[in-house]
Amino acid sequence: MCGICGFAGRQDISVDQLIEMNDTMYHRGPNDSGAEIYPLKDGYTVGLAQRRLSILDLSSLGHQPMNSADNRVSIVFNGEIYNFLELKEQLSDYSFCSSCDTEVILAAYLKWGIDCLKHLNGMFAIAIFDRESEAVYLARDRVGKKPLYYWFEDGNLVFASELKPILKAPGFTKKIRKDILPRYLYQQYIAEPDTVFKQVYKVEPGEVIEFFYSELSSKKYWDLKEVYHQKKKEPPVGFEQAKEELDVRLKAAVKQRMIADVPLGAFLSGGYDSSLVTAIAQSLSEEPVKTFSIGFEERKYNEAEYAKEVATYLGCEHTEMYIGEKDMFRLIESIPQYYDEPFADSSQIPSMLVAELAKQKVTVALSGDGGDEFFCGYNVYDKVRQAQQLDKLGAIASGIGDIFHITSKYPFKVRVIAKNRNKEAKTQFIAGNYIQTAESMIKKQGEEEFIPCYYAFETKYKEKNWQERRMLLDMETYLSGDILCKVDRASMKYSLETRCPILDTNVIEYAFSLPHEYKYGKGMKKRILKELAYDYIPKEMLERRKTGFSVPLDKWLRGLLKEQVLSFAEEGFLRKQNIFEPAYVNGFLQRYMEKGDGGAGSGENYSRMVWAFFMFQRWYETYIV
Repeated sequence: MCGICGFAGRQDISVDQLIEMNDTMYHRGPNDSGAEIYPLKDGYTVGLAQRRLSILDLSSLGHQPMNSADNRVSIVFNGEIYNFLELKEQLSDYSFCSSCDTEVILAAYLKWGIDCLKHLNGMFAIAIFDRESEAVYLARDRVGKKPLYYWFEDGNLVFASELKPILKAPGFTKKIRKDILPRYLYQQYIAEPDTVFKQVYKVEPGEVIEFFYSELSSKKYWDLKEVYHQKKKEPPVGFEQAKEELDVRLKAAVKQRMIADVPLGAFLSGGYDSSLVTAIAQSLSEEPVKTFSIGFEERKYNEAEYAKEVATYLGCEHTEMYIGEKDMFRLIESIPQYYDEPFADSSQIPSMLVAELAKQKVTVALSGDGGDEFFCGYNVYDKVRQAQQLDKLGAIASGIGDIFHITSKYPFKVRVIAKNRNKEAKTQFIAGNYIQTAESMIKKQGEEEFIPCYYAFETKYKEKNWQERRMLLDMETYLSGDILCKVDRASMKYSLETRCPILDTNVIEYAFSLPHEYKYGKGMKKRILKELAYDYIPKEMLERRKTGFSVPLDKWLRGLLKEQVLSFAEEGFLRKQNIFEPAYVNGFLQRYMEKGDGGAGSGENYSRMVWAFFMFQRWYETYIV
């Protein structure tokens, strides 16, 4: 687990400047660092750098940049390759010097070329320089567990695990993309491939980018929708057999992720996903697994007692910490430093706290991320199912409403179904009032068009079942753009590696093969995961409503943070900033502070929008001013 950065092109970047860029990510790799520059012809050079968090082979043999035995290929790599031992056996003709997975990637590249990515099962962001072909490759894992940004302009490439090294790169100018900001305010994050800056992008999950003498090209080595439809053609023979096979694959995934030369533990919330992962880990371990959970002083948000009950039943070595508003509030100052792109999922705060707790005893933590997206676990999937069942009635209601101009008089739920006519966004329930607010907050220039606040590409999945379609959409946007980004930054703040067994390639591809009723059936979401969990943990310990990590945004924004929020909306500041519409933003915030809902609705989504505005301004204050 590390941070990587580098460049390729004719730009004039010295090794000292590359080291300075690299050291902005010290928190991602405090154990070691390296930086090298390699000459090419016609004034081109390639630079590779890495900050290392030592997990496998703690010796100097794991130092990066790492060169192949024949000195043809150099690599910097962030992540873990979980099947590296199996690959090492297949690559026995290579003369290995270390016991780390980085060298296995080099050997795999020499054998299979860039198609080696198809053989890797893990989480990774990789940069490879091949002296023979004179190409540089950037690649990211299949679901986007590890981040990788790149700036490409005037034929020059700069890349990094975070934005901070790119901001330090000589010649970089901070040109903010205003067209993406309404979507950010609406969604609370910026999904791949976009970023907040012009000419800066994220490598997409499952994508490999090739740089060759100022030319950039890309392809998918793992395409979500293609793999999904391929695996759907290979269904299991029955539910019990499917559950047994899923158990086998999860055990293999957990076992691989327990390989480490440093202390390892698990996040445990007491919910199904983290409890199942922990139970499997404990069944494979001769020693009590170290588990960690956060408790909330406000009882309605607290789930720590359930996590403790599960840990006690499994025989884990459990550590819990109860937190209050002050504990969460103190972390607000550090959010822009570690989330160096505007990011406003407020559960980032308790995520940082549980990572801080775990780091006191371990360097690697297992997590249950991925269970909701791949096994139909979110509450919104219930609503999606209902919407599909009522869609024909909605079309009729929409037609009648248009004829008699009465749509606005419909009850809210009827109005939502009636207005849900966009075939590219059927599962997203576009909220017109919130979108109008988000777009009105941003200052337009000339004929500039905002990109849609929603994701207008659902039909590309060619999936008739709306729940499956929404799951695919969430895998492609919310999972990588929000959930995995949140966990990566929260854990790496404390130099802690997180590993997600449910996101193992063999697990997620098997999930694609399952009939939908195995995921959403018999009145339950995540049916097969829950039934499997009951084989490890009594049902009564798990069967309850999950609350998740909660932050009292309304209370903060209209209380302790009110003056800060309003100071960022001061008219003179906004005019100088030239991003937001001063009059509209001031009016919106005043209504929000007075009524708590921005003038309509329950207030929850407006609170999220105000928080997104506040997080943007804190980010702007940190990196732009």
